[in-house]
Parts: sequence; structure tokens; C-alpha cells
Amino acid sequence: MDNFLNYKGIHPGKVLKRELDKRSLKQRPFALSINEHPQTLNAITKGKRNLNTALALKIEEKLGLEEGAMAILQTYYDIQKEKEKQVQETPDLSKLRKALFWDTDFNKINWQEKSKAVISRVYERGNGIEKEEITRFYGKEKVDAALGEDTRKPFSVSFKK
Repeated sequence: MDNFLNYKGIHPGKVLKRELDKRSLKQRPFALSINEHPQTLNAITKGKRNLNTALALKIEEKLGLEEGAMAILQTYYDIQKEKEKQVQETPDLSKLRKALFWDTDFNKINWQEKSKAVISRVYERGNGIEKEEITRFYGKEKVDAALGEDTRKPFSVSFKK
């Protein structure tokens, strides 16, 4: 079990694939040996489908793994995905003034889709705390890329050669 804790946050299907490869077992015969559809096991090993507890117990028994190891990996994977979702949705709104976004509904801003507009707005009119929060949320590379793009003003002519 301890060596499986090294895989925290990784889809259990990927770990299962590695374990099957180490033991030179093919997926289809293994799936049939545990009375499971090969397509289901294939989807799990590719990370496209979650591993349910009943199947995890069958796999652990067949491979001689400690009971609960695969189910715990699935739980850690679910936790990791949920953390990523929470982190990516919005910046810390308590650090941003609503007045920065006076022309739009602050609660309906799509922070990912409108990232360039948000970054440029905060860097044009925001204070240091707001700039730090936007940099923390989007990352320095994305902020630098958004600020570094050469954008022209509306109705202006570009004379680049």
C-alpha cells in the first residue's frame, strides 16, 4: 500500500496499466478473468472512466494487492481533480475591486475565457494587490503574454513593414 501512495493524484487506471505491464499481463484476458468487459477495463486504463469500488476489489484480489489500494487511489485522484477545479475557477475576488469591472456584471465574468481582457484591465487600472492576485491566478507566463501582445487601438491604422 505504501508504494501505491506515491501515485497520489494519478488516475488509478494508469497505475493499473503500469502494474499489468510489469506483470506482462494483457488487458483483455485480465478483464475476462475478473468477469469484466474488456472495453470497461480499457476505458479505465486510459483514464477515461473512474474505477468503482466493486471493480477495484476484484482487481486487487486478482493481482494480490492490498485491499483498498486501488479504491484509495481513485479517492485521491478525485480529490486532486476537485482541487484543480476549485483553484481554476476564479481568482480571490476579495482582493479585486468591483469598480475595476464597472462596465460588466462582476459575478458573471468568465475568468478563463476573458483572461486577456481581465489581465489588461487590472494592469491598466488596478493597484499592486490586484496585480499580484491576477499574476498568482493566471501565472506569470500568461500575464506576460497577454501584456506583451501588440494590440492596436480601434480605428487606428498600422504601418508596420
